[in-house]
Amino acid sequence: MERIFLLKLENGAAVEARADISLEISPHDFCVFTKDFYTDMGCVCREIDPTKIKTAVPSLPLIQRLATPEDMAQAEENQAKNRTAMSTTQTLVDQLGLEMKLINAHSSLDGKLMTIQFSAEGRVDFRELIKELTRTRCSRIELRQIGVRDETGIYGGIGVCGQVLCCSRFLKEFNSINVKMAKEQDLSLTPATISGACGRLKCCLKYEHDGYTELAKGMPRKGEYCETPDGSGRITDRNLLTGKVFVTMENGNVNQYSVSDVKIAHNNDRKGNAPGKKSQESQSQRTRGGKASQDESAPSQKNHKNENRGDKKPHNANAGSPKHNDPESSVHSGEAGNAK
Repeated sequence: MERIFLLKLENGAAVEARADISLEISPHDFCVFTKDFYTDMGCVCREIDPTKIKTAVPSLPLIQRLATPEDMAQAEENQAKNRTAMSTTQTLVDQLGLEMKLINAHSSLDGKLMTIQFSAEGRVDFRELIKELTRTRCSRIELRQIGVRDETGIYGGIGVCGQVLCCSRFLKEFNSINVKMAKEQDLSLTPATISGACGRLKCCLKYEHDGYTELAKGMPRKGEYCETPDGSGRITDRNLLTGKVFVTMENGNVNQYSVSDVKIAHNNDRKGNAPGKKSQESQSQRTRGGKASQDESAPSQKNHKNENRGDKKPHNANAGSPKHNDPESSVHSGEAGNAK
């Protein structure tokens, strides 16, 4: 039987690794593991439930042993090599004119692989850079582009909540976040309020969204009219966590009530506004009804006019003759003949 652990490397990358149950591994221990063709060392963050990982357990890196003093000394030597590699890479980047920001360099414990992480606004063609780096070093070079969220997680920091940044502690995957989540949580949409240390929307907007959505189900919405123990008013703000609403009364005062103390008015109308609305609807109906009556009476008036024209005698013999270039006159002439 095997146990699964989350290891954090020197460059901030996280690796899931498996270990035999016989190994006594605890958080904050340094372990040596093998992956593909190289051997590396990482710090144990926590143990993971095997049922919650997406990768097949047999394909995960295997932890060989706890780190020895010799392994720690080798890791310190690799750090000096990493600083030299960063300086060389930065010189090549400037010479090639590449738009990329180097973050760190990490050598595996056995020196067979060096990983250089960088950030950039878009895609970067670093094929020429790889060729130049391969000439100067005997190990395999791997360039890895990461986003600003991963970069902030590597550097770490303290959030406005007073806790260590989530991206540095436990977040492994960064899901899509949008402003709609902040709106549904009744947060201020000012960038300074909803943005994290990385300059992007806070990650906590995502994994707290379901909780706020559940709390909002039993809360009235902003703008609704309601009845309170002190009279009628309109809800202008609410606190989903405490279950309180702020009501602006008709006299302009703002009072705070529990959700159970307010009763939402139907159709979002204030008390006394319904008759006015009904009168407007009645007036509109009367207007439409008057127009319909006028339209219905129009044909009878036209017929009455036509009949009068039919009763009128022509002044000459040619007056009753239809004009071929005037269709309306032709119709009127026919009606006049029928009237006679």
